[in-house]
Amino acid sequence: MSRVSAFQSNHEGVLIDKIHEWGDAGFFGLILNPGGLTHTSVALRDAVVASGLKTVEVHLSNIHAREDFRHKSLISGIAAAVVAGMNHHGYLSALRFLSEEA
Repeated sequence: MSRVSAFQSNHEGVLIDKIHEWGDAGFFGLILNPGGLTHTSVALRDAVVASGLKTVEVHLSNIHAREDFRHKSLISGIAAAVVAGMNHHGYLSALRFLSEEA
């Protein structure tokens, strides 16, 4: 039986704790929209790596069509896939991808 859980927070430490919790609980994957932390949070990146979760990075907007500083993601290099610019449809694509991989 597959299980899906959703969580949202604007607090870096809370997100990191939740990622570790899901990794420890044996979850398979993670759909992550790191928002502004995309470009700045080494700690979030390290948590994703440590969790062992197959991760899809999702952005509602196309970060490559925005300001130059938004083009660099600390998460993309460790993610199994990246979805950007598909608005809320990106989450559905990420979920479909992970469910077919599991």
